[in-house]
Amino acid sequence: MTLLKLSLMAFSFVFWAAGLTMLIIGLWAKVSLGSYLALSASDYPSAPAILLATGVAVIIWGFLGCFGAATEHRGLLRAYSAFLTAGLAAGLAAGLSALLYRQTLAHGFQEGLRQALLAYGEDERVADALDALQRALSCCGVQSYRDWLASPWGLEQNGSVPLSCCRARRGCQRSPPDARRLHRDGCFAKVSAFVGSNMSYVATAALGLALLQLIGIVLACLLAARVPAGLLGTTTPR
Repeated sequence: MTLLKLSLMAFSFVFWAAGLTMLIIGLWAKVSLGSYLALSASDYPSAPAILLATGVAVIIWGFLGCFGAATEHRGLLRAYSAFLTAGLAAGLAAGLSALLYRQTLAHGFQEGLRQALLAYGEDERVADALDALQRALSCCGVQSYRDWLASPWGLEQNGSVPLSCCRARRGCQRSPPDARRLHRDGCFAKVSAFVGSNMSYVATAALGLALLQLIGIVLACLLAARVPAGLLGTTTPR
């Protein structure tokens, strides 16, 4: 009984630490990537919001699981097992969705970039996000800098491009622009390459974390089954 209880407490601590890590990553992504994610036309919830919500839930239940193991509270142990089962299902769904819907997410980002080009100069928030993306990824337009030449903003500027497309400030924004002074790649190609190279790792991590919860489910169920019915919420005497 003691070894089983200590094992579940150790697992709960690791689980709690994982929740804290997700919360920190979610906060970082919310602050650092929020402007980029605003460009997506996808209807899916944003990754930072999912990480924040999941991190908070895991922190709370990790603490309750550790407390339930320490006090040998059958009700908490059963509830903890149920939460881990739900987390297992959610992790499997998240991992499979990352693999199955990555093309859909990429298409949503492509459509969002096109809408951002059309709204450039009218929506300051979208313009700032698009400029930040082009600077960070050293890209220009959706497919190439030519997307800007046909955009409403580009036509108003007599066929020019934003300064964020420029590799060097001098002589970049003249009309027509000198392609040698611009970022050569389109932003969609850069984002697609990033998604393609990293989404499999994200999916693998989500699936691995989900399967790891099987250990917690087994430990919680075994400990709950060994707690005497008359000693719920109390420490079993040795």
